[in-house]
Amino acid sequence: MSSSRKPVHHAVYDTFADWETGHATAYLARAGYEIRTVGPSREPVTSIGGLRIQPAYVLDGVRPSESSLLILPGADLWDACDDLAPFARKAREFLDAGTPVAAICGATAGLAREGLLDDRDHTGAVSFYLAATGYQGGGRYVEADAVTDGNLITAGPTEPVAFAREVFRLLGVYEGEVLDAWYRLFHDSDPEAYAVLEKAR
Repeated sequence: MSSSRKPVHHAVYDTFADWETGHATAYLARAGYEIRTVGPSREPVTSIGGLRIQPAYVLDGVRPSESSLLILPGADLWDACDDLAPFARKAREFLDAGTPVAAICGATAGLAREGLLDDRDHTGAVSFYLAATGYQGGGRYVEADAVTDGNLITAGPTEPVAFAREVFRLLGVYEGEVLDAWYRLFHDSDPEAYAVLEKAR
């Protein structure tokens, strides 16, 4: 990994949706980013899919100045209780410092409750899902697969590929026709896109 490239921090917590961020983390790692898992503690957590992961880092110790991006996956816990509220507060700390945050599925509701979507364009599962949080940002909701507003990326649970596309665009991992080809390959199974990616290697 380039010494000038800061790691990407990936939040992990019980019931996190393990399928939502795999495209993003796999290709960030291939691009040379170190992926650091961050939990509420160092105790192991279990994903919705039954994957048991021991976080490498604890949330309280993560600093925006030492990160390229904070990824927040969805999880049942986002809507079941307030246990994940500290991750939304950490997202505020990142955004206030100018460090990007990418949230998908239930994590968008966590950001809504924290007030982080009131003044930013965003998307999520459906508009009424976020409206149920009582947030004030309904007028900024966008019907799109994924949305980037400044340093914040949001996406719904059915859009892991679009979510990854926005991450790559924001961090400059892929650009232009290469970014478009990556998306078409993984979203549309377009064989012509594969040829573009091979040529770009």
